Amino acid sequence: MQTVGKLMKVFVTRRIPPEGMKILTTAGVRCEVSLWDSDEPVPRADLLKGVQGAHGILCLLSDKIDAEVLDAAGPNLKVISTLSVGFDHLAINEIKTRGIRVGYTPDVLTDATAELTVALLLATARRLPEGVEEVKNGGWSSWKPLWLCGYGLSGSTVGVIGLGRIGMAIARRLMPFGVKRLLYSGRTAKANAAEVNGEFVSLDTLVSESDFIVVSCSLTPETQGLCDKAFFSKMKNTAVFVNSSRGAVVNQEDLYEALTSGQIAAAGLDVTTPEPLPTNHPLLTLKNCVVLPHIGSATYSTRGVMGALSAQNLLGGLQGTDMPSELTF
Repeated sequence: MQTVGKLMKVFVTRRIPPEGMKILTTAGVRCEVSLWDSDEPVPRADLLKGVQGAHGILCLLSDKIDAEVLDAAGPNLKVISTLSVGFDHLAINEIKTRGIRVGYTPDVLTDATAELTVALLLATARRLPEGVEEVKNGGWSSWKPLWLCGYGLSGSTVGVIGLGRIGMAIARRLMPFGVKRLLYSGRTAKANAAEVNGEFVSLDTLVSESDFIVVSCSLTPETQGLCDKAFFSKMKNTAVFVNSSRGAVVNQEDLYEALTSGQIAAAGLDVTTPEPLPTNHPLLTLKNCVVLPHIGSATYSTRGVMGALSAQNLLGGLQGTDMPSELTF
């Protein structure tokens, strides 16, 4: 643990990008910053100890901030700032009841996550990891007409589940590939969908008519386990499924069954349940499943901006002033 400064107590649950730490340690607000000085998640016992008496907590997606943590922190706690756009790791109702403000980092990771989603879609559909492996293991002999054939975007129908900030950014990037139809589903039709000629359709229509399905919705009680056996059974057997939202949106046992039975062609995941996915997980045995370690926002510039924004949110909460990105309940 390392400590700098004095007065208001802040607990930072992990090493964060230097842009964020610089703001915290050079701010006009006098605060004592305690940092869990590791790239690995803080153990639960150390989290409960570290937050004691804290006025502010800067946390990550891997930190479950529930009633137990809030109780451990005590009545001083004014603000929780999460270095993420998602907040399903926070006990929002409990936090709201206690009048604690919450900061998060939306928008700044939209472009990076959209880029990664497109890269994952292409890598999955065109079987890039398989190709790399074949080069390395000697499987590349001569040119063969049907070897490592995949699926192209040109003339295809793409379905986006959740056309929010990230979903829209993904759609914008996919359209220049020659996508013929862009379908989307969600709670309501989106006015800006016209920009990508988006068609607002039912989930059933999207699933049954799409050649590529991209999941970019939030994790809510309604979306938890949304992509299950019934969902996959409606997909084309030539369709490619991609998820860069939250792992819990997908029933992974049902996905495994769909991939091994030929119900769907392939899947690309940047998010899983749990994270990290155990190395002996059945999905990792499949050539037609590409799994990445939740790196949607992993560009140097994006993570730096996220670090700075999370620090600014924390300071705003400590001072009782505006937070650049405050979650409204």
